[in-house]
Amino acid sequence: MTTPIPATLIPGDGIGPEIVDATLAALDALEAPFAWDRQIAGLGGVTASGDPLPAATLDSIRKTRLALKGPLETPSGGGYRSSNVRLREEFQLYANLRPALTIIPGGRFDKIDLMVVRENLEGLYIGHEHYVRIDGDPHAVGMATGINTRQGCRRIIEYAFETAIATGRKKVTLVHKANIMKVLTGLFLETGLQMYEEKYKAKFELDTIIVDACAMKLVLNPWQFDMLVTTNLFG
Repeated sequence: MTTPIPATLIPGDGIGPEIVDATLAALDALEAPFAWDRQIAGLGGVTASGDPLPAATLDSIRKTRLALKGPLETPSGGGYRSSNVRLREEFQLYANLRPALTIIPGGRFDKIDLMVVRENLEGLYIGHEHYVRIDGDPHAVGMATGINTRQGCRRIIEYAFETAIATGRKKVTLVHKANIMKVLTGLFLETGLQMYEEKYKAKFELDTIIVDACAMKLVLNPWQFDMLVTTNLFG
């Protein structure tokens, strides 16, 4: 008998329960031996306990060290902080892998096989924001702080480079906006180029691209990409 694999199950909000149920059906058909501990988060957590990320959910993930999660609702323009961001921070989930692979052949985007590696803990997407009061208007100015560290850049780029080698990728593309955000994403670009020269130059091809152009080329000619690595907001 196969040993059950303990895992936390978070159905999520909106379409979450529906797509999680479909995922569970697929896993059951594969006879995947998961033993699910069902928990809540997001709007479901707020409704049940007033907390979008209940302690019981965090405790379950710490215990199982594995989770399957549906989408979690986050209010726009106010309300509670994103449970997704809190989960990433709580468990230091710094790398987000997003594969794109053609499954059904014959369409416009046939034979696609690329991987996006997204940094998950730094940059502008972390939600460090505040208002500045001017002349009685408490929301006169809205400010957001973006933070990239050398350590954080090295960590995600090393993860991407090593994953590229392990999976036989031939090219890695650094996606940035260093033409405008010269410090914030310039540090990411500088770090990636330096690491490539120091350790990885003979192992795969490296190129760089500004995120605007990357978005266009992903639509027009996605076959030119193999693996892309980028910062939190752009990924």
